[in-house]
Amino acid sequence: MLLGLSLFYVGAVLVLNGIWLHGRIADNEIWVINVFSGIIACMVSFKLAFGVDADAESIKAAALTFLFGFTYFWIAINRFNKSDGKGLGWFSLFVAITAVPVALDTLMNASSIWQVWFGLSWVAWSFLWFLFFLLLALQKPIVKLTGTVATSVGVLTGWLPGYLLLDGVLK
Repeated sequence: MLLGLSLFYVGAVLVLNGIWLHGRIADNEIWVINVFSGIIACMVSFKLAFGVDADAESIKAAALTFLFGFTYFWIAINRFNKSDGKGLGWFSLFVAITAVPVALDTLMNASSIWQVWFGLSWVAWSFLWFLFFLLLALQKPIVKLTGTVATSVGVLTGWLPGYLLLDGVLK
């Protein structure tokens, strides 16, 4: 159920950040969903890492979920301090590279359609974080592309599977 909660708000924040990158949400407003989603991701991560039933698998899940939460907090902070985002861009490269073996491991060990979908989600997230690296750290003119990918990835890897997990359709 925690995965459904996390993914649902990953979907929300990615969709809204995509809309923001298209200029439809103001800088001084987008921080709200980023802070809220960051809090959700970090609370889930803390539960996974430090809960009474924590084990190696849940701690790994926590470490990976913290990547999302930290990204969202950094976006929010950048909106306050008017940063150019280069630091976040370089962090995004770290995350994009980290997500590649996670995607491969998930796909190679997949035994259900959901696990394949989840592995492909890691591929999509890796690609999106790489776009943020190009956009922010290297200052490539790909704002609209990144916004479109963020919105699409948000729906397909977050919002939809998150809702289906919360609704009990996926297990």
